[in-house]
Amino acid sequence: MGPGGVRAGRRAPLRAGGGPRHPYAGAAVALATMHGKQRLIAPALQATAGLRVVVAAVDTDALGTFTGEVPRPGTARHTALAKARLGMRALDLPRGLASEGSFGPHPELVLIPAGIELLAFIDDELGIELVEQRSSERTNFAHIETRASDRRTLAFLERVGFPSHAVVVRVNGAHDGPLFKGVTDVSLLERAIRQCAAASGDGRARLETDMRAHLNPTRMGEIAALAAQLGERLARLCPACGAPGHGLLERQRGLPCCHCAQPTELVAHELHGCVRCGHSERRPRADGLRCADPGCCGHCNP
Repeated sequence: MGPGGVRAGRRAPLRAGGGPRHPYAGAAVALATMHGKQRLIAPALQATAGLRVVVAAVDTDALGTFTGEVPRPGTARHTALAKARLGMRALDLPRGLASEGSFGPHPELVLIPAGIELLAFIDDELGIELVEQRSSERTNFAHIETRASDRRTLAFLERVGFPSHAVVVRVNGAHDGPLFKGVTDVSLLERAIRQCAAASGDGRARLETDMRAHLNPTRMGEIAALAAQLGERLARLCPACGAPGHGLLERQRGLPCCHCAQPTELVAHELHGCVRCGHSERRPRADGLRCADPGCCGHCNP
C-alpha cells in the first residue's frame, strides 16, 4: 500500500465508454456515529458523489472517548478507519464512513489551540481506502481549573460558547471521582464544580470544553466543511481507471530559497492521484509560490 491508501498494481478501467453516471450514484455507505453527524455528512455526499448514507448503530466509544474513560489505542487515522469498518460490519455493506477529531496546541503557534478533523472512507469492492483531513484554528478547545463560578470562570464560559457549547467538569488532577459531561445548565454546572472541587486534592475542579460533535457547534461546522471536501474528492474520477477519489496523496517539501536556491522545509509540490490504481501526477503548489522567503531558509537564516 502506497501513500494515501494507494494499492499496488494497476487495475482495469471501471467504465469503457465513460458515461455520465457516477459509480456511486445511489450506492449505500455505512456511517458509524453516535453523535448525529449524518445531518452534516449525508447531504454533502449525496449532492456530490450520489452516495446514500445509512447510520450504523455501533458503539464508537469503544474505540476511545474524549474524556478519557476509554483510551484511544491508536492514532486518529487508525481510529477513524476502525470506526468505518465497525459500521460496515454492522450493516453488512462494502462501503463505510467515520469521523474522528484531534485537538491540542497549534503545531507552529503553540499558544493557540487547533483542531484536526478526519473523515475516513472505505470501499472494499473497489479497493479504496482514504482519509480526508482538515486542520483549523477555529476551535473552542480549552480548559481552566476553578473553585467556583467566579468572574474568571464566567469569562472562560463566555469565550468557549457556553451554553450552546457544552462543558465537562471533573476532579482536577485525577481520572477517578465525579465526572459531569455534556453540561449546558448553569445550576448543574455550579453543583458539578462544587462536587469536583471537594473531591480533588487541591480543592479545584477542572472545567473543559466538551469536544463531542453533537455538543460542540463549532466542531460540527468543521465536520460539515470536511464532508463537502470529501464529497468533492469522491466526485472526481481517476483519468486512468475511472475510480472515485482522485485527489491529494502527499505534500512534498523542499521549496527552494529565493536567495540561495537551497531546499527549505516548505512544500514544493503536491502529489495527486488515484487510491485504486496508483495513477499519480506531481503538481506545483496550489498557491503558485515558486520559491521561499530567505527567512524560512536554514542556510540563509540558520
